[in-house]
Amino acid sequence: MSDVTTEIPSNKKFDPEAFAMNLAKAMESSGQALAAYLKPREHGEPKDKPPNELGEVIRTFTTVAEYWLTDKERATELQLKMGKAYLDLWGSAMRRMAGEQAPPAIEPSPRDKRFRDPEWKSNQFFDFVMQLYLLTTQWAQDLVRNADRLDPHTRQKAEFYVQQITNAIAPSNFVLTNPEVLRETLASSGDNLARGMKMLAEDIEAGHGTLRIRQSDPANLVVGVNMATTPGKVIFQNELMQLIQYSPTTKNVLRTPLLIVPPWINKFYILDLRPEKSYIKWCVDQGITVFVISWVNPDRELGHKTFEDYMKQGPVAAMDVIEKATGEMKVHTAGYCVGGTLLASTLAWLAKKRRPRVTSATLFAAQVDFTHAGDLLVFVDEGQISALERDMQAAGVLEGSKMAMAFNMLRSNDLIWSYVVSNYLKGQPPSSFDLLHWNSDATRMPAANHSYYLRNCYLENRLSTGSMVLDNTLLDLSKVKIPVYNLATREDHIAPADSVLYGSQFFGGPVRYVLSGSGHIAGVINPPAAGKYQFWTNDTIKDVSLADWIKGAQEHKGSWWPDWREWLGNINADEVPARTVGSESMPPIEDAPGSYVRVRA
Repeated sequence: MSDVTTEIPSNKKFDPEAFAMNLAKAMESSGQALAAYLKPREHGEPKDKPPNELGEVIRTFTTVAEYWLTDKERATELQLKMGKAYLDLWGSAMRRMAGEQAPPAIEPSPRDKRFRDPEWKSNQFFDFVMQLYLLTTQWAQDLVRNADRLDPHTRQKAEFYVQQITNAIAPSNFVLTNPEVLRETLASSGDNLARGMKMLAEDIEAGHGTLRIRQSDPANLVVGVNMATTPGKVIFQNELMQLIQYSPTTKNVLRTPLLIVPPWINKFYILDLRPEKSYIKWCVDQGITVFVISWVNPDRELGHKTFEDYMKQGPVAAMDVIEKATGEMKVHTAGYCVGGTLLASTLAWLAKKRRPRVTSATLFAAQVDFTHAGDLLVFVDEGQISALERDMQAAGVLEGSKMAMAFNMLRSNDLIWSYVVSNYLKGQPPSSFDLLHWNSDATRMPAANHSYYLRNCYLENRLSTGSMVLDNTLLDLSKVKIPVYNLATREDHIAPADSVLYGSQFFGGPVRYVLSGSGHIAGVINPPAAGKYQFWTNDTIKDVSLADWIKGAQEHKGSWWPDWREWLGNINADEVPARTVGSESMPPIEDAPGSYVRVRA
């Protein structure tokens, strides 16, 4: 092969002595990282048993292997295909070494950020390593795609696991096979490795023996100081939530208040990041009296809390408080992600009980039907849920870090491996980024609640089929007759747009399905002033695929927020003088954002 060396920037010079010192520092930090990993295990904490997911990977790949190895002709064809691809790559490399022009055997996707450095193509060694990796990845993916007899769930799991493994072994993730990292190592005489290993040790220590990858610098990102700063007061709390009412900024407000139900798997301040990004602040400035639930970060003592408890002590309790604080019996409601699923369940429960408490409902990237629930279905089958239930039963809760890792794995190159390379190989700490700081501020989940949610929604899909029971009440979404604004995001990996569209048909009243550009977070948190993305509208929501819906949809530039505000005003435009926060019967307890949101896992 050709010369493997990379050029060092002219303004820097390799220093062997400094390199030796930095290598020693890196080795010392590696020892500290190992000590941090071993520490909880030395104290008897059960962290050393193989994860349940490992067994699932082995079982899934065994099924795939059996398909190919039980037929000699199939197996031979598979080997020949792989051998030919490698021979083509070797021939192309030899022609390049001889000075000839040779087309690559395979090229990375233009969207693949891992191989954008010019040296991946200009340097024959790195070009060869990259193509070898891409061919092997393609072959592994074909193993799954072409295994005709796999059932759909096994195929989905196999595709997901292959993606995770191939992402992990990419040459870009290692010092000697990443030209950028190698250049930085030579240019800094290994200082990048010393810094990176120090961060690695710190992150394992912060994770109490588990690597907690830092995605954002926490400096200048403090809840209540730099984020979640919209003025308001906590006016009520129980063991599961605090209810925040925000101070008005307009002379008059809509008569009907707005209750926001965020997901309990994350903290509510995704809706109240910096002021220029805050959906809550924008709503207040639009003349809306805003109430938001801030869920507790539960511990073992709350492990018995059920989905029903979250409904009754969450949105139902909040509606009672809002009535006492404002005199209004009805509210507009909005639910985000699983908070939207809880809200939809609450609406069906209220409809069955014939309690008219809600004027409208808005769902942000929320599912009520889980037929097309996307990659998260990889983690859902009887075996995996039973294993998770056993773990949760022992701990009382599901640690937030485990759920966060599952979400990160849906985009592992962007949310895991890019930070591994940047943080630990290049030694570059991440910059301050409010959204990613929020992403790492995970919450725990009560075992009983999470088990009910996984089984009734993901595994058995009971909400949309009318067989879900809460409080001894059979839920029927077709009884929900109020207007619904159902927002999906086009690149959503958690609540796929086609899943949200399909779920729209189960409500009994008028549904406005809106598709926003970008993904699960950026597609929702898209303030009009930013002038980013777009959204689509189309009144046809029944018996139509997402592709056909988009073909007939009208595209609108910018944020969907003004469209939603207009929709809300059209339902009930009555206004009243702006309300003070709380009331005599509901006096303020503490300033927003409250104390529950500050508890870290």
